[in-house]
Amino acid sequence: MAQFAALNAVWAATIVMAEVPSGALADVVGRRRLLRFAALSMLVEMALLCLAPRGHTTLLFAFFLVNRVLSGLAEAAASGADEAIAYDALQAAGIEGQWGQVLDVQMRLQSVMFIFTMTLGAAVYDPELMTRAAALLGWGRPFTQGETLRFPLYLTFVMALFTLVAVWGMDEVCPHPGANGTGRRMAKASAVEAFRLTFDTGRWILKAPFVLAVICFGMLFDSILRMVVTLASQYYRMVALPESTFGILGSVMALAGVFIPRLALRVAADRSPAFCLATTAATALAGLAGMTFFWPYAGLVPALVAFSGMYLTGFYVSYFVNQKVPSARRATVLSFKGLAYNLAYGFIGVVYAALLEVEKAGIDHAHRTAQAVENLVFKDTFFWFPLLLAAGLAVTVMVFRRRIDGTGGGR
Repeated sequence: MAQFAALNAVWAATIVMAEVPSGALADVVGRRRLLRFAALSMLVEMALLCLAPRGHTTLLFAFFLVNRVLSGLAEAAASGADEAIAYDALQAAGIEGQWGQVLDVQMRLQSVMFIFTMTLGAAVYDPELMTRAAALLGWGRPFTQGETLRFPLYLTFVMALFTLVAVWGMDEVCPHPGANGTGRRMAKASAVEAFRLTFDTGRWILKAPFVLAVICFGMLFDSILRMVVTLASQYYRMVALPESTFGILGSVMALAGVFIPRLALRVAADRSPAFCLATTAATALAGLAGMTFFWPYAGLVPALVAFSGMYLTGFYVSYFVNQKVPSARRATVLSFKGLAYNLAYGFIGVVYAALLEVEKAGIDHAHRTAQAVENLVFKDTFFWFPLLLAAGLAVTVMVFRRRIDGTGGGR
């Protein structure tokens, strides 16, 4: 468990250290180059997992360490660049007004593919199912769990190959490359130029109240809801759902992503950003508040409502930020957004871990198993999530209420 935590810390630190400079490099050098780097890094990281040795703990840890670093670099490189290159392509064609439809299709396809990959991954992981499938094809060799353990990794490696091919075929446009003195495509851009653009864009965000407000609200929703999603398996156990259903529940959550983006598109097109914020807040708070009761079985309903807030947040933030950010700054601003999200998520994780330890110290451990203590602490501290979200919303609304109008004004 300690090694796993250390690896995830390396992954998170890699993202935080690389995210904003990579966004600036995307705006200075080119988004396509960073996407190619991200695809190559993903391919290598999956190859490492496919080839990782078993039975040698130190060597295995080294493989996973490099994998986590590459994963963090890939996510940081793609952050901002992928969304910016897509929006700029629409803008160059004069159809940027269709960005909402693009987000709708992208999020729905992502949810469908998640369900498909979850189902396929579970199937190929089952040695008995793979043995029966091989027998139908005339191959009588039985598979062991040790062999099928890597089958999902092999499939992910194949997907990484397809991703690399797709990225290599991308074209890049920058409708207004000289806007605000940024966006110059240089053959040999320096790190100094990237950091210059980073700090310059940071100042621009502080002077753009609408963009800053959207990022802050998105950061608040994302950090709290993502932490709850991280703890979902513990919550499912507390509401008496069997562990054998956890994979199915993951697919059910993904299924919500097929319908929610279309609803969010209709709301964003017809109503103000303030209304979108209010509906997202109501959804998230209602779901989190319902989860505090830990109703057996029925507790799944408020969880579905709360997790729906993640889809609403992702859609609205992308929809409104891209409308207000100039092309020459887009990738850097989106990287700032990703950096803010990861920092907030890490902060919430550290604070909640400390809260759990304090709560655990005040519980009488006598006549209780370790699992019983964990469950009791989790149940007693969960109310902090809706409370923190409500308090954060109150503070953020007070800070930004006079700086943005109800129609998405501001820079």
